[in-house]
Amino acid sequence: MKVFLIGSNGQIGKHLVKLLQDSNQHTLKAMVRSGEQANALKESGVDAIVANLEGSVEELAEAMQGSDAVIFSAGSGGKTGPDKTLLVDLDGAVKSMEAAEKVGANRYIMVSAFRAFDRESWKDSPIKPYMVAKHYADRILTESNLNYTIFGPGRLLNEPGTGKVQAGNDIDKGSIPREDVARAVVQSLDEENTFKKTIGLMSGESTIEEAFKRL
Repeated sequence: MKVFLIGSNGQIGKHLVKLLQDSNQHTLKAMVRSGEQANALKESGVDAIVANLEGSVEELAEAMQGSDAVIFSAGSGGKTGPDKTLLVDLDGAVKSMEAAEKVGANRYIMVSAFRAFDRESWKDSPIKPYMVAKHYADRILTESNLNYTIFGPGRLLNEPGTGKVQAGNDIDKGSIPREDVARAVVQSLDEENTFKKTIGLMSGESTIEEAFKRL
């Protein structure tokens, strides 16, 4: 599968780049925001392209041309304000969905936030603008024609992944290494049991394959 990765320079994105670059099943085109970032990736053999989520749908579609799948793992980051959250995490995400539909990249995987679909669970959250953006981006994705999977990971850790998770919407909030989120995303690309589903994701006792089978 030809995979277009949005957010290649992010913390989960860097794990995704490595996993997809090492994969025998998939090829990677990595989207970044600057020529400097693109050159760094190209030096390590990655097919990188410069594009901006604040640009037009047409520009994103041109960058995506020839892709079968899109992974959205971008974020405006914790140091920006609600305006950037709106422009990147909501509008940028929706523009990428429109671009994917335009070029026929039917498989779309969103890295979201735990229980973003449930307003009650984040009504008092200190990152409420981010959760609102994720809520509506996810909702628009579920109403699109794309074959989506939405992952809602818990608190993200930088420690090495274990490959053991729990997945579903009946799990309690916990934490998960970013590396394991990336592994789950890559394994879900052609896992039919994840299609058209929103999936909570935490560290657990099952392999990713086992957890997906139980969805």
